[in-house]
Amino acid sequence: MNKEQLISKLAADAKITKAQAKAALDSFVDGVKKTVKKGEKVALVGFGTFSASKRKARTGRNPQTGETIKIAAKKVVKFKAGKEFADYVNAAKK
Repeated sequence: MNKEQLISKLAADAKITKAQAKAALDSFVDGVKKTVKKGEKVALVGFGTFSASKRKARTGRNPQTGETIKIAAKKVVKFKAGKEFADYVNAAKK
């Protein structure tokens, strides 16, 4: 499902226009991005948690040349699915 398909589903389910659904989705995404960038978590009970964590600098290897390279430290975004969401996805496989 892409963003347009999600907007259409939100609009149909909530009986609102696609413009209103797009505005709501954009607001949600913007809120999550700003909160995680500040180092805080966004927890949606039953769905999951968005968070950021720091990855330390490390050394790696260029697979083409075998040369050792330095990989800089950086922040990475994480999503951990909630139990209810994970259980739903696992039940769908059966």
